[in-house]
Amino acid sequence: MKRSVLLAIALVCSVLIAVPLGLAAEVKKASATAPSGKTPGTELAILASQVTGIAISPLLGVGAVGAYQYFKASGPEEKARLPWYAAVSFWLPSLLLVGVCAFKDSIAAMAPPGWKKPLDVAETFENKISGLVAASAVIPSLIAVGSKFIVDSAALDQPVAVATGFGMIQFAAFDLSWLLTILMVPLSVAVFAVVWIVGHAINVLILLSPWGGIDTALKAIRTSVLGLVAATAYIDPVVGATLSVAIVILAYFMAGWAFRLMVFGAEFSWDFFTLRHRRFKLLADGNKLFTAREIAGAPMRTYGRLYQEADGKLIFRFKPWLVLPERSIEVPRDGLVVGRGLFYSEVLGHEKVTDKDTTLLLLPPRYRGHEELFARTYHISGTCEVGLRRAWSWLKEAFGFGKKKTAPADAPQIA
Repeated sequence: MKRSVLLAIALVCSVLIAVPLGLAAEVKKASATAPSGKTPGTELAILASQVTGIAISPLLGVGAVGAYQYFKASGPEEKARLPWYAAVSFWLPSLLLVGVCAFKDSIAAMAPPGWKKPLDVAETFENKISGLVAASAVIPSLIAVGSKFIVDSAALDQPVAVATGFGMIQFAAFDLSWLLTILMVPLSVAVFAVVWIVGHAINVLILLSPWGGIDTALKAIRTSVLGLVAATAYIDPVVGATLSVAIVILAYFMAGWAFRLMVFGAEFSWDFFTLRHRRFKLLADGNKLFTAREIAGAPMRTYGRLYQEADGKLIFRFKPWLVLPERSIEVPRDGLVVGRGLFYSEVLGHEKVTDKDTTLLLLPPRYRGHEELFARTYHISGTCEVGLRRAWSWLKEAFGFGKKKTAPADAPQIA
């Protein structure tokens, strides 16, 4: 898709978000003073910030919103009417779990590499589950409550003109909050999905990171953005909403990269968590894997199948966004070798321009232990050790723990 088309779509999305804010400002001028100082415009701005904040980090966002509503409630009766995510039994364990994850990442820089990968896998699953719960339950609930407030506050003792020639009617005579909810929920869920995909990419990058210091930095960046959204929304809801719109537009342009990373993280986590390599059987052709770099127009971490034609050519077939028409590209065969990694393996090739070996394809964890068979299936010259596995082999050899080579029977004995 051309950049101009992407820009046009982004502008349309920004208009769809900005129009309700503008309409809310007009309703604010025509409405009576609402209780607790809120107006329809500020309520829409607060909703925009809440949706964006929850999308950045669902568990932390939902827990923080629930805790805020709980402590804001004036008495037991008002607390009893709060939604389920504002109950202490939900937001307190949620925030404690967020604290445990933060502690895990804060000590990652001082810990040996690879020790917390199982915990990173579990956190990636948690982020997917909490994102699904937020998109299906929390966001619609927030929008429903906000829509009710917007319609009720706009109807407080204030007639609103429907159209010239139809006269004036009392807006309070109709409860149109359900209509506003129907209009806002799809847009809110779409905005949530775009921002969540980019936020979830942080979890996948942490999963792939070989060094704990990178994990801490990535988590700090996401938490800082979330804190900035919350702080600006608290100080001035309009500024918070403006920042949220900017984040949504930025996330839209990063959505393709983040989506591919999300698919890779899902495959990685599922294979690792279910020990799929123990029951995996390699196909004779058409095995699923990922690109490690851009190859003939296929972006990095594109998910597809690898085929071998009769003349020996390797063809990678994939569907953009997993649903668009299938495309095919040729994978160069120069110097191919399968690299065996500790958590996942890869296929390396020789790049003539730089005269260096580079990673071409990524094999999900299900291929661990099947590298030799994969190499024979696609007529690849052999295998080698890469990543942490290579480092571990070097350490064993350096300290003399490697397998000792036995001398031939006819070898001369050295005194």
